Amino acid sequence: MKKVVLSLGGSVLIPTLEEHRLARYAVVLKEIAGYAKIYVVVGGGGEARRYIAAAREIGCSEAVADEIGIGVTRLNAMLLAGVLGDAACPLIAGSQAEAMAYAETGRIVLMGGITPAQTTDAVAAVLAERCGADLMVNLTSVDGIYTADPNIDPAAERLDRLTPEKLLEIVSTGSLRAGSNTVIDMIAAKVIQRSGIPLLVIDGRDPDNLSRALLSGARSGSLVIRAGKGPLPITRAGEHR
Repeated sequence: MKKVVLSLGGSVLIPTLEEHRLARYAVVLKEIAGYAKIYVVVGGGGEARRYIAAAREIGCSEAVADEIGIGVTRLNAMLLAGVLGDAACPLIAGSQAEAMAYAETGRIVLMGGITPAQTTDAVAAVLAERCGADLMVNLTSVDGIYTADPNIDPAAERLDRLTPEKLLEIVSTGSLRAGSNTVIDMIAAKVIQRSGIPLLVIDGRDPDNLSRALLSGARSGSLVIRAGKGPLPITRAGEHR
């Protein structure tokens, strides 16, 4: 069975506690889990940023603010575990080693952040490398990777396909700044480059984009893959196209 690691942005899964996509993602993840082994790393999103802002306001150090943000990612992961029920391992992995162990249950594995000063995208990239994933998917609030921030640069172009080296070039220029159209950080980009694991960046605000990409090959967004390699959607037969 193929292995897929998902970096599921908190702003995508839980824009606010009042307006969330937990149930919709549960349906999609259960469907995909019938054809691939799934690991999901959940981000903190807007709720984490609110807690971090409050921590800074009362004088907490950046290290403490990081720990608070990690706590929110784990709460988000616990909510997702709750809606997934028996389809997910009920324990939220607190390390890469725990994630590997929990995968032996045959259930969907859930993680949040684990390391201060490291994004959940980086956690997902390292996990993808550790478990030998066939694909990493970054589910974010933009529709792919752009050459620059399209909100600022009218000449910015969305890239349908690019190499890991091109991704690193874009990230290193600072064109994708935090709080705008940042789709992945430098650590995650470097891990993707060294591992050679394909990365698919898609708009996660519609959970069906994920099932269409993995199960029917109707890919949207941007695919980061080494030159000469083909796209790798997971088909219903459990094979790569």
